[in-house]
Amino acid sequence: MGGLDWGMTRRTWLWVAGGVAAALLLTWVLWPRAQSGELDVTAFGKALSGGQVRTATITFQNGTAVVTGQLEGGPYRTRTLAADPLLNLEALQAQDVNVSYGSPPRLSVLGALSLLLTLALIVGLVVLLTRSRQGGGADAASSFGRSRAAVISDGQIKLTFGDVAGCDEAKADLQEVVDFLRHPDRYHQLGARIPHGVLLVGPPGSGKTLLAKAVAGEARVPYFSISGSDFVEMFVGVGAARVRDLFEQARKSAPCIVFIDEIDAVGRKRGMNMQGGNDEREQTLNQLLVEMDGFGSGQEVIILAATNRPDVLDAALLRPGRFDRQVVVDAPDVRGREMILRIHARKKPLDASVDLSVIARRTAGMVGADLENLLNEAALLAARSGRTRITARDVDEARDRVLMGPERRSMVVREADRKVTAYHEVGHALAAQLLPHADKAHKLTVVPRGRSLGSALYTPEDRMHYTRAALLDRICVALAGHAAEQVATGQVTTGAANDFQQATGLARRMVTEWGMSDVGQLALAQESGSYLGFGPQQGVYSDHTAERIDAEVSRILNGQFERAMTLLTEHAHILHRLTDELVARESLSGEELQTVLGGGTLPPVELSPRPEDSPAPSGQLTPDPA
Repeated sequence: MGGLDWGMTRRTWLWVAGGVAAALLLTWVLWPRAQSGELDVTAFGKALSGGQVRTATITFQNGTAVVTGQLEGGPYRTRTLAADPLLNLEALQAQDVNVSYGSPPRLSVLGALSLLLTLALIVGLVVLLTRSRQGGGADAASSFGRSRAAVISDGQIKLTFGDVAGCDEAKADLQEVVDFLRHPDRYHQLGARIPHGVLLVGPPGSGKTLLAKAVAGEARVPYFSISGSDFVEMFVGVGAARVRDLFEQARKSAPCIVFIDEIDAVGRKRGMNMQGGNDEREQTLNQLLVEMDGFGSGQEVIILAATNRPDVLDAALLRPGRFDRQVVVDAPDVRGREMILRIHARKKPLDASVDLSVIARRTAGMVGADLENLLNEAALLAARSGRTRITARDVDEARDRVLMGPERRSMVVREADRKVTAYHEVGHALAAQLLPHADKAHKLTVVPRGRSLGSALYTPEDRMHYTRAALLDRICVALAGHAAEQVATGQVTTGAANDFQQATGLARRMVTEWGMSDVGQLALAQESGSYLGFGPQQGVYSDHTAERIDAEVSRILNGQFERAMTLLTEHAHILHRLTDELVARESLSGEELQTVLGGGTLPPVELSPRPEDSPAPSGQLTPDPA
């Protein structure tokens, strides 16, 4: 059979054999079979008029008549209408035919057996179909309502808290859970009740699942893992049955941990369904609430759940007695990022030029999954280049690829477009260097990546609060690229669309959320209720207030644009020099940027020819990207 699944092939052949058998049996039962001496009506009429019919037994069945009897040559059988004149009693007696009337025939034993066998075969095929859809097995009919949780026995998880970094406070909160699972008697003697449920809250990729596995690894207890979407099915009652089965298995394996990932798939607020509240998801949630209420103080089963949308969870799910505690697993700070990088770098050969502390400072906002992907991309780049160790250049290139995409060096860019792009990016970086509260740039490039013709990368600081001065500096830096184009060329281009979006959004939040304007200290934006930055929703206020908000936003943006214009005009000589260096080198590091700002000279560098530097073939024109 080669690569075919023999189990599936055997089942297919069974289906084919059953179908053929059913078809043959039905054909044998229902197909009209010719009887010996069968006559049509015309032949029967000729035999009757010729005096050949000796006897006739007439049986009426649903408006038809079946006539059987004896001819001179043997038995006969015919079928005609019940009102046929040939069957008139007087006409038959005139031909000296002995007439009798019979009753409708009953179902024969063979016919009854054939019918029962056919029904049994159909029922068997239906059962086989049901079992094959549910994965087969003797108890497949009941497996549809069983839990789909992956069960890992105690001791099989080798992950511990030492393999998790960047969330020290979360590990400290969960250490109590580990201690309870290891020494439950210590808590029971004091009448203490360990939290039934712990909700892990944090952005995607921050390590919630990893932390739950580390708890099981530290406690050395069985670990049940399931996603919230595994409970919900189109059939009503299936999700509730799976919840009951999951908790029944957990009680048998206590002490243990049950981890429900993406619990918001089943735990959303009830009553939000437009079709009514009695749907499958709400039934499943109700059963989950009942099962969590069934834990007594002596139960050694702890529920860990993870979500990045705590604002959509039902209030009954979060009350004490169910999920008693929420543990925030937020994006790591600079120290946490460095520790995460060190964990992921254990099995990767790093060159001496790689400084993980520098990488941590340049990856603000990244979570554990992003940092793991960053080092993996760096390893792929090193392997692709034939190196045996990962260098700092590989890590830097990997960061650019993760944030903006791969380089597009084959893209043909006109020299005029490259020059404008260089002025734009230098304007951002120069303003950032000159403003006191702005994040400093560590790299400039005019190499196209993704949909961008160039970029300026910064080394942001981890801040808990932003002052009004810091936010105004950020807006000024965002608008400085547009201002640099106007200062250098006297014209502006379409390259600042994204800068305008960022600056406008920041200015509007200053006015409507943070009270940093003359409009006043008012909450003019209605938050979505999540810390993840889904953005404010339109608040409820008058048209006059809306006009004041728009006017204040315009005043902030126009003021910072004029500030950027003044700043770059005063330092126009540095703007031109940095642009020339960037065009010649294609990329400038933070150290090279500081050298030019300090009046120093950069060493010459040789670059490989760009696509537009090569002469076009005879008779062909170089395409214009515009």
